Amino acid sequence: MWPFSKKGASGFSSSSTAEEVTKGIDGTGLTAIVTGASSGIGAETARVLSLRGVHVIMGVIDMIGAKNVKEAILKENPTAKVDIIELDLSSMASIRNFASKFNSSGLSLNILINNAGVCATPFTLSKDNIELQFAINYIGHFLLTNMLLDNMKKTTQESKKQGRIVNVSSAGHHFTYHGGIRFDKINDQSSYHCWRAYGQSKLANILHANELARRLKTNFCFFYYNITMSNHYYLIDFSEILATYLCMTYAGIVNILGPFIIGKLEGFMVKNVQQGAATTCYVALHPQVSEISGKYFEDNNFAEAHSRGKDMDLAKKLWDFSTNLIK
Repeated sequence: MWPFSKKGASGFSSSSTAEEVTKGIDGTGLTAIVTGASSGIGAETARVLSLRGVHVIMGVIDMIGAKNVKEAILKENPTAKVDIIELDLSSMASIRNFASKFNSSGLSLNILINNAGVCATPFTLSKDNIELQFAINYIGHFLLTNMLLDNMKKTTQESKKQGRIVNVSSAGHHFTYHGGIRFDKINDQSSYHCWRAYGQSKLANILHANELARRLKTNFCFFYYNITMSNHYYLIDFSEILATYLCMTYAGIVNILGPFIIGKLEGFMVKNVQQGAATTCYVALHPQVSEISGKYFEDNNFAEAHSRGKDMDLAKKLWDFSTNLIK
């Protein structure tokens, strides 16, 4: 059971589920893209959004897993509208193909949830020769957002319904390299650290959202877009990752107390998938966050990101760096 369950200003807490935070909300007529929806919190996000009437497009690399998720959604809710388009966020060619298919489908886009990600992987390069965590968790979503933005602008202007872009970050953004983003060493294998590289990519998600919010506000789109960051602590899906992290961070304690402390801490701190997807669904649908842009949320409430996540000069530098990467 998640212990820190005090309700915040929103009326929800860390123990609230995705269904609870969207109860009574009618998403009929809205279309959402959810990346990484073939498992975990992405699948739960797709399920709950479709339960609220949203037409969900699952952008996934695991087509078999996605088909299983779709079948489960339709079994629970036969009137759900769910489609699948293949998307490999480690490949810019795949991202461009996905965006082209969606934009030519005639569908309008109201909600984009940049959810997919990998965590603490060994040093690997993407298909475009970019360090894999930075490529999948951040650059892929940066490119995808850019390619879908015109569709979202047109949709909001025609429908007068607020569009929302959600970048799913992590508490891991606190634990990045010195300086936050290593612009000159993104692909440096010799100094690569799997957890700091993960933190770097999650910090980049926050900086991306902040800079995008600033640009949209400057271009008089502020009331059309809600660019938010939702944060998830430890999810039941990632229990092995949690154990590894604790071993690395608290090695001395773990060596003395052994597996007992891992099991106890994990049971104390871990959220289930239904709770893990709640913040994403909350910022994607709830009217409480309408006309709010560039804010960081965790446990279904406003929260403070690390100071590096508020550095607008760093955000602009990252934007320019990323724009060059996707050319």
